[in-house]
Amino acid sequence: MVVTSTKELSKGATLLLGIQHLFAMFGSTVLVPALTGLNPSVALICAGIGTLIFHFVTGHKVPVFVGSSFAFLAALQITIPKYGIPATQGGIIVAGAVYLLLALLVKLIGVKRVRSLFPPVVTGPVIVVIGLTLAPTGIEMAKTNWWVAVFVLIIIVVVSIFAKGFFKLVPILIGLLGGYILSIILTLTGVCPGLVDFQPIADASIISPFWKIGEFFTLPEFNLEAVALLAPIAFVTFMEHIGDVTTNGSVVGKDFLEDPGLHRTLIGDGLATMAAGLLGGPANTTYSENTGVLAVTKVYDTIVLKIAAVFAIALGLFGKVGAVILCIPDAVKGGMAVVLFGMIAAVGMRTITEAQLDFAHSRNLLITGLILVFGLGLSSGISFGDFQISGLFVAVVVGVAANKLLPLEE
Repeated sequence: MVVTSTKELSKGATLLLGIQHLFAMFGSTVLVPALTGLNPSVALICAGIGTLIFHFVTGHKVPVFVGSSFAFLAALQITIPKYGIPATQGGIIVAGAVYLLLALLVKLIGVKRVRSLFPPVVTGPVIVVIGLTLAPTGIEMAKTNWWVAVFVLIIIVVVSIFAKGFFKLVPILIGLLGGYILSIILTLTGVCPGLVDFQPIADASIISPFWKIGEFFTLPEFNLEAVALLAPIAFVTFMEHIGDVTTNGSVVGKDFLEDPGLHRTLIGDGLATMAAGLLGGPANTTYSENTGVLAVTKVYDTIVLKIAAVFAIALGLFGKVGAVILCIPDAVKGGMAVVLFGMIAAVGMRTITEAQLDFAHSRNLLITGLILVFGLGLSSGISFGDFQISGLFVAVVVGVAANKLLPLEE
């Protein structure tokens, strides 16, 4: 059963597909605020609102979810304790504005010139790097309990290959539910005590106090030092944005850089980030995790991402429900991540294969090798004082430069 549109599915099936995307993005979206002191519930609301903004700006054509950006993590850990959350919000808003300026630049110079920088010999290896860079995160989560992680992995694989009809579309959701239920049983029976921590559910409020400005949502302030730390990161995430949108297009089989256009996806990302800064959430970015779900399910209708966005907002407003998801063990999420991140890397390999790149030519070998080594070798990034550059950014720059400078072989 291959379905690319929800028009062929029931409303219930479409709803479950949206929930599946919700689970894929949840862990990363709440992890950034958890590591920086921002409010996870606000981050969920900002991710949902940002995703809806993105889809509106891009004409509902690009099946993307936007959530908390890890590229800003190091800077947030500096600006929040030093300048406070409101000043950090101001820096995030300016970073979003930089996205808008970059969108204007892309519109002026034309997407064809931008595209010439990213042929398959560059984009294929970059997509592989995106998947493999995420892989250690999945393994680290899985290592917390390999038995549970492997159980989830087996369910996903079996459902993906052998299930029929609708069940074949939601292997990630089925694997997650199976792993969560197993984890609860192992916890309650004392086989693995503490595997599921139920305390956050007990502590969570039924409804988040979203009406309390300053306690839940916070208003931004503008501090030049905080802006100087946060705004330049937009140039780093610009490269990552191109890689993510290219990967998404490779999965779906469409050229999103051309239609709706790279300038529109940048505007969507920028406005989503500005909205997050206005409300008190972390900067947003397009999520590779959800692209992995698209690759598994082959359902590319943007409605499923918008359903996930609405549920993210609801989870931010209803504390108890969000806490239930927050208590999903890392081992369960690790089993899911192994599949999702592996699928992203596989898409990169497919891009290389479909382009029929000849690796008998030293030029192709050099460009690919440089991208892989810099992207994977610098997975933790490069720090210049308070400023950090991701390994993916370095890999993209090196790949683009090598492709332009190395002569074509006869």
